[in-house]
Amino acid sequence: MKLFKLLIAASSLLMLSSLAQAAEVNVAVAANFTAPMKQIAADFEKATGHKVVLSFGASGKFYAQIKNGAPFQLMLSADDEKPIQLEKDGLAVPGSRFTYAIGTLVLWSAKPGLVDPRGDILAKGAFNKIAIANPQLAPYGVAAMEVLAKRGLTAAIKPKIVQGENISQTFQFAGTGNTDLGFVALSQVMKGGKITSGSGWVVPGNLHTPIRQDAVLLMKGKGNPAAEGLANYLKTDKVKAFIRTYGYEI
Repeated sequence: MKLFKLLIAASSLLMLSSLAQAAEVNVAVAANFTAPMKQIAADFEKATGHKVVLSFGASGKFYAQIKNGAPFQLMLSADDEKPIQLEKDGLAVPGSRFTYAIGTLVLWSAKPGLVDPRGDILAKGAFNKIAIANPQLAPYGVAAMEVLAKRGLTAAIKPKIVQGENISQTFQFAGTGNTDLGFVALSQVMKGGKITSGSGWVVPGNLHTPIRQDAVLLMKGKGNPAAEGLANYLKTDKVKAFIRTYGYEI
């Protein structure tokens, strides 16, 4: 009986130890990174036992929420400016910021054959509406407006623009046919190295400022093994290779 009680006690201690080691991390994730991050989080949870709670949206909104005390512990932004500002604000752990992906912009339509390989449809104007993410909130929207400016098309196309709050809503507008075209993230339409539906023009990087996407450990995540572990996991060669399959550079 004494041995049995000892075994029960040892088993309970092991269970308590396992629970003590497991932690939870709340992550603010740029909308363009939704698909890859869901898989990355699932793999991380399986490998570590930690729990990952993901929120997807516009980086500008996340920045405002974090400034107002939102309980995020890690942020994956769609740019590098907001993580830098969070460091300056004293809300991010100094030295924890790193680039997890460099985004690729694509002009895309759900209609096969509508978008030509050089994006000449923009100058021809053979479309009614085009979806672009709000440049006040979304770096992909900033990049889209830069492309139009470099091609001298801002004035001509401005009346046709439908703004999405973030890149997910922008893709929804184009994907459902509410707009003929949309400037979206390549990661939203690519699988296995190919655009899987519709038609698209992958925008050359020299037409806009690089979409450098940085992650940063927030002060609320300092000392949290799940937050720190996930940040390190994103830097592994395995995860970097996976991220590239969605059309990102890294």
